[in-house]
Order: sequence, then C-alpha cells, then structure tokens
Amino acid sequence: MTFTEVKKQAINCLRQDAYDHEVRRDLDVKNLFATGVVDKVWVAELIRKTSGSGYHCSPHHRAADVDVHICRSWKCGGWWYVKFYFMEPDMIFISVHL
Repeated sequence: MTFTEVKKQAINCLRQDAYDHEVRRDLDVKNLFATGVVDKVWVAELIRKTSGSGYHCSPHHRAADVDVHICRSWKCGGWWYVKFYFMEPDMIFISVHL
C-alpha cells in the first residue's frame, strides 16, 4: 500500500467511525485520542498533514505480518506522532501523542 493510499484509507476509517484503540499501560500519555484529549477530526488533520518524510512503516512488535503506520506532523507548536494499523475493516490506533 502506498503512503497516499494509507492516508486515504485512514481518513476514511476515521470519517466512518471504523476505528478502535489498542490496549496499553500508558494510555493517558501515549494515546490522547483514546482518552478524549483530541478528537477524530484532529487526528485526521494530523494524518492529512503528514508528508512523505514524516511517514514510516514497520512491522508490529507482536505480529510481524501487520504493518504499523507512523505519521509525524507539526501542529500547534509540536511534533505529533500517530501510530496505527489496519485490521479490516477497521484501523487500530496504538498511539496519538506529542
């Protein structure tokens, strides 16, 4: 999947409420979307604003066949990180944080 396709699919999943959040210990600092600090419009904007140099893809640490997409973009005075993967038909957020 190309970076453009990843962004398009991710934004579509957000628009359709087709997403969930991975369970983790440090949720309050590592996933500000899951805790309600930011909303899906904010996250979609972060993904949309990510350039090719701010994108990286790597295997999930528990399942090497799952691609984790990492978007890094500047918003409101800081670099934001958005990490997610697709589990059809949804996307799963690992983290959304500064």
